[in-house]
Amino acid sequence: MNTCTKNSDSGIFLRPTPKPDRLGTFFHLLFICCAMVGVVSLATIAWFLFSEGLPAFRQAGVIELVFGSEWLPPALFGIFPMIVASLISTFGAVLIGVPIAILTAVFLAELAPKWLADIVRPAVELLAGIPSVVYGFFGLVVIVPAIEVLFNIPAGNTLLAGVIVLAIMILPTVITISETSIRALPPVYKEGALALGASHIYSIFKVLIPAARSGILTGVALGIARAIGETMAIIMVMGNAPAMPGSILEPARTLTANIAMEMSYATGIHASALYSTGIVLLIFIVLLNAGLLYINKKSVH
Repeated sequence: MNTCTKNSDSGIFLRPTPKPDRLGTFFHLLFICCAMVGVVSLATIAWFLFSEGLPAFRQAGVIELVFGSEWLPPALFGIFPMIVASLISTFGAVLIGVPIAILTAVFLAELAPKWLADIVRPAVELLAGIPSVVYGFFGLVVIVPAIEVLFNIPAGNTLLAGVIVLAIMILPTVITISETSIRALPPVYKEGALALGASHIYSIFKVLIPAARSGILTGVALGIARAIGETMAIIMVMGNAPAMPGSILEPARTLTANIAMEMSYATGIHASALYSTGIVLLIFIVLLNAGLLYINKKSVH
């Protein structure tokens, strides 16, 4: 502990110079290095994708590659049908999965008795640990045959099957983060609403959910990122036809499935076209996250 000493000549109390906090400096530098790992990793991945994928953009042309409707390497490299399939499967999963996830989070945080919440919550967390291939196998054995029977079609490996599987896969992420956000709210939010005469359900939907909007949107963003980046389960249930889907009851191929299926044997310009597919996917994810962050900031203000 620093102590003051008295100068015998002037009678002034002098505080000694504190010793440098080397341990604090070390941890400060350690935290900075850890924070930079993510930034450096993203920059390295982006540099690698662009260096490998730009030859395909130069040879095939950006417009022809991004908006072309036919994928027939090594002559045609149109990935627009796969972009459409990725968008439809992702947003279809969001439309189905997010409302279910938010209502489940509200149930766990506000309505469920403790004994029931202690059963449901571990089950939801267990969903997050199931490998993608298991989801795909479940979809192949259960969802695909069910679609065949319900819609009387010859093959159930369709865009709809992919949407349903992805909707199930994003549930644990959105539920866990949304529940945590609702539980983190100060008690005065609900107490104030109840004191003004609002019912419990009204307080949930008009006070708690809007107040937890920032955390819920974060969970939705992470769920979208998982849906659009999913590969194995989609390959198993969606049919993988590199053509423009006419409806959700037709087979389709996503951007990630296209890369996974053909990268093992692709060479030359074909491999470069697959890397350019990764560039399009990376740009799409960055734009999507930026849009969600903007909406999040606007909702806060």
